[in-house]
Amino acid sequence: MEVRNYTSVKEFILLGLPHADELKIPLFLVFVFIYICTLLGNLLILLTVRWDPRLHTPMYFFLCNLAFLDIWLSSAIVPKMLANFLEVRKVISFSGCICQLYFFHFMASTECFLYTVMAYDRYAAICHPLHYNKIMSKKICIQMAAGTWLTGSIRSMMHTILTFRLPFCGSDLIQYFFCDIPPILKLACSSTFINEAVILADIGIIALGCFLLILVSYGHIVLAILKISTAEGRRRTFSTCASHITVVTFYFAPPVFIFTRPTSVYSVNGAITVFYTVITPMLNPIIYSLRNNDVKSALRKLRDRHTFSVGI
Repeated sequence: MEVRNYTSVKEFILLGLPHADELKIPLFLVFVFIYICTLLGNLLILLTVRWDPRLHTPMYFFLCNLAFLDIWLSSAIVPKMLANFLEVRKVISFSGCICQLYFFHFMASTECFLYTVMAYDRYAAICHPLHYNKIMSKKICIQMAAGTWLTGSIRSMMHTILTFRLPFCGSDLIQYFFCDIPPILKLACSSTFINEAVILADIGIIALGCFLLILVSYGHIVLAILKISTAEGRRRTFSTCASHITVVTFYFAPPVFIFTRPTSVYSVNGAITVFYTVITPMLNPIIYSLRNNDVKSALRKLRDRHTFSVGI
């Protein structure tokens, strides 16, 4: 690969979470538990939506995409993190670092676009109920989902190429628990001005743009809900959006906190990053299960069906 011709660094050392060496075994067990819960919770969402015909709607189609993304987002980071808890030298190969950075940003970017599409879906369902089936037809839903995956892949590829085109000829210590752009740029032997400019432009145009589109969608949704005459009707309509609002908050709030506090210490940023990269993928299926009556009903039927089968 051409990148290797410009670097003398063949591997990196991940310094991991701050103060983790004193608590290696407890942290290992905690993150194993989180990872297992993430896999099982999101797989349960996928199986439940597939099994229950009532959930074969655009909203749950996008939820399945989110569950699939969460599985791979967590898998891009947690297994290597777990291995590093048990190793003396927390080494990741140069190519492994490239792959981890690419897949992390691929999944995270796709989730950003997917949350925007899911907000539009709720807008169409609440503000244009009579035309909802036409607006969110099966073909359009597939195109929207494919668009989020394709755009996320292109965005991640751009950042990965820009990052690893740089020469690395000095330190190989990454002050983070996985390969991410900011800590890797600190190791470059040349100017990172272009990379930093692209990151700022990307955040300003794409991430902020997605967030504003979500706000616009929910602005129209709030206006539509206020026009409903009964309190029960308003409550039931809003409940269809509650889960999405919660996961969007968990997704956008931590990065916003990090980028608006550039002087924050690594231990604080590391803890916040763990939340939205490791904890949030585990919480998403729980949020949709606890706050969504359709999912809870489908889960109960799936449980009763399994109990009945075992009884036979």
